[in-house]
Amino acid sequence: MLWLAWLLPCIDRATGLPPAAQGWWALRFTPRVALLDEALLLEVSSTERLWGGRAALQALLRQAAPDVHPPEAPEAAEATWAAGPTALQALALLRLRRMGCPLPQRLPHGLPLATLTALRPHAAALQHLGCRSWGDVRALPRAGVARRFGSACLLALDQAWGDAPQGFDWITLPEQFALELELPALAESAPALLGAGQRLLDALQGWLCARHLGVLALELAWRHDLRRVDGVELPPWQRLQLRTAEPLQGMAHLRRLLSERLAHERLAAPVNRLALRSLQTAPLAPASHDLLPPAPDATQGEPWHQFVERLSARLGAGSLQVVGLRADHRPEAMQQWHPAIAPPQGTGAAAPATSGLPTGLPTCLPTWLVRPPQPLALQGSRPCLRGQPLRLLAGPQRLESGWWEPAGQGEAGPGLVRRDYFVAHNDAAGSVWIFRERASGAWFLQGVYA
Repeated sequence: MLWLAWLLPCIDRATGLPPAAQGWWALRFTPRVALLDEALLLEVSSTERLWGGRAALQALLRQAAPDVHPPEAPEAAEATWAAGPTALQALALLRLRRMGCPLPQRLPHGLPLATLTALRPHAAALQHLGCRSWGDVRALPRAGVARRFGSACLLALDQAWGDAPQGFDWITLPEQFALELELPALAESAPALLGAGQRLLDALQGWLCARHLGVLALELAWRHDLRRVDGVELPPWQRLQLRTAEPLQGMAHLRRLLSERLAHERLAAPVNRLALRSLQTAPLAPASHDLLPPAPDATQGEPWHQFVERLSARLGAGSLQVVGLRADHRPEAMQQWHPAIAPPQGTGAAAPATSGLPTGLPTCLPTWLVRPPQPLALQGSRPCLRGQPLRLLAGPQRLESGWWEPAGQGEAGPGLVRRDYFVAHNDAAGSVWIFRERASGAWFLQGVYA
């Protein structure tokens, strides 16, 4: 068997997260992950082949593991993990690295007493007996050791050698992601919440990777330290929601969105606690790779939907708008503008059925629509544009629609329309799209062909 011991960054309570949450990132590599003292233990003998071998798996684990030390201290980062044939040996080798001691020539016999938790309370008494290592203690009569130091020492030694089984409470994932974090100090501004929010996002990423999911919507909430300010009752929690167009596992984009949104928030009172929960997740599609390698000078830009979401978070949801299609036969109501990250409910929903639009009409739509339609002068009974009569080339195509909508009061439409459409032409204006109101007989310019 192969056990890996990883130092948890919560030894000094730097993260404030529950220890189990800090082990979620490892569940994507093996289902056998447990906590023991200050370390995270992984049993990887059954999964290392799936990741390309022991060396490749250890390299992937180093990339995915949360950083305990700053990047400018690589020698300290190497002391955050160790491997061994049993869980206790891996933990002992990790402690030996942390102490900066060289490896003994014979393992596990030469390991110091301080590297085994069960022997630490009796280290002074054992040293008086001449014992300096695990092997020295194991060489003592078992009955005498059990009588003087207790049977737990013998059991721990047997488990370290692999002669006795060792049970663990394996880490399991919750069905839904929801974590709370107590802040080390009161936060008096929304940007001050960003550091703690990033730690929650790191835990979310580990949960998503282990479940092979991507997040579409999440909610960040903060609890006020005060219940009343200037005589005004405050709600216990204040919240904001983040949404993305595509499922995400990487947290870089969500961190940028969180930073932009928090820059616009104003705290009602100092904050002492943060909470993050997922609102919507979806299975993450595997990444597709190009058939040909990218050019050497090619730069990887930001995806369009992420740029739109980030710009909307910075400028406000209503500042960036896009056009959307509507199921409507009236040319003025075929499109509708809405915020880029919050399309209106019902966009694209079918309008009440009308049969007034001929099948060939969509193929005759012009490139440019005139808003609002421009009235046309008449010479006799012929419509004119730019001082010249128009020659009718195609039509009429009858349109009757909008009976369900009061005239001039619809969201995007003009109400009831009854029109006959024609394609017309003259030398001054070129090809245009015009219609005649059936009720009044007036002519209007609706569009221009490129």
